[in-house]
Amino acid sequence: MPDLIAPLQLPPLSLYVHIPWCVRKCPYCDFNSHQVPRDRTNSDYALPESEYVAQLRRDLLSQLPWVQGRKLQSIFFGGGTPSLFSPKAIGGILEVAERLVGFADNIEITLEANPGTFEQAKFTGYRTAGVNRLSIGVQSFDSNQLQSLGRIHSGEEADGALAMARRAGFDNINLDLMHGLPQQTEAEALDDLRRAISLAPEHISWYQLTIEPNTAFYSAPPPTPGSQLIASMQGSGRELLASHGYRRYEVSAYSPRQLESRHNINYWSFGDYLGIGAGAHGKVTLLKSGQIIRSRRTRAPRDYLSVAVKGDGLLHRVLSEPHTDFIEAVDLPLEFLMNTLRLVDGVPSDSFERYTGLSLSTLQKQWSTLMAMELVAPLGKQITTSAFGFDYLDEILQRFLEEA
Repeated sequence: MPDLIAPLQLPPLSLYVHIPWCVRKCPYCDFNSHQVPRDRTNSDYALPESEYVAQLRRDLLSQLPWVQGRKLQSIFFGGGTPSLFSPKAIGGILEVAERLVGFADNIEITLEANPGTFEQAKFTGYRTAGVNRLSIGVQSFDSNQLQSLGRIHSGEEADGALAMARRAGFDNINLDLMHGLPQQTEAEALDDLRRAISLAPEHISWYQLTIEPNTAFYSAPPPTPGSQLIASMQGSGRELLASHGYRRYEVSAYSPRQLESRHNINYWSFGDYLGIGAGAHGKVTLLKSGQIIRSRRTRAPRDYLSVAVKGDGLLHRVLSEPHTDFIEAVDLPLEFLMNTLRLVDGVPSDSFERYTGLSLSTLQKQWSTLMAMELVAPLGKQITTSAFGFDYLDEILQRFLEEA
């Protein structure tokens, strides 16, 4: 049993808002997303926008005991495609969050958006509503790849989306880009990266396509590059990004210093976050009981919305309690490291004791073995892998899983 020491301390608090609808479900996507319904009378999108915003408010109300006096450091609207919602709806959600919880002075508020012209016209409205960071889902600039990925935009529309975002006043933009795409060559992967870099976004998320269960690609897998080619394109891509000032600070995240995603860093630093919306997950530290919990909301939008009319008390009981798990002390080292070791620089060593309530010595046995394998750095001021070990996170975590 791990050694319990001083009481837990509260980490920073963020908010994740899940908007579960998309125009079309992409064949590689395993997120909780659902094709947007259409109005049979006029073929317009039939999003239950006002009902969903009201439900989000009730959901947030039910979690207020978990705030414990903190203000929100960041908010992230993910999906699905949050930019299907109007600026008025996004602004309404932000108003509720600020009134119920409160915002830190320098809060980062990110909204995911797709490059199609349908959403570009809304960018100014989102900026006025309080969104100060956009994450644009480009995935590729190659028209053939976009078609194979089921995307509904073109490479030219991706260029236009970023230009539109700049005109709307956004000075903090992330571009999502994938590699290891069906039959993709290294040259093609690097061409995608060069085009992204030429747009000068503040942040680039560059991640490998993976074939996940419960996706169309899993049922009919496309031909993807082999492991050696993937490794080569990743090495070349990282060199290209670094040469243009994009520092790798997390497994798939690159930016100049001081422009890292603060919301994502809070995730990976074992910070707390409330999760509202269909299928949303959260992680919260409870000082009074000395426990850490993970929560999750029901996934189906129809089920999630059906609870909204039953009142705040019942919402808490129905949506929170059956989907809330207490993290046992024996599992805390693995839970902590699954997050923090994704950061290239790791985290301060004292954060392990502050945010888990366990002694740093809890890690020592497995850590010594991993040091002998040259996979981790010595336990000094930082908890981090070695440069070599950063590419072997699964092996490092397996060591803690086997000995938990």
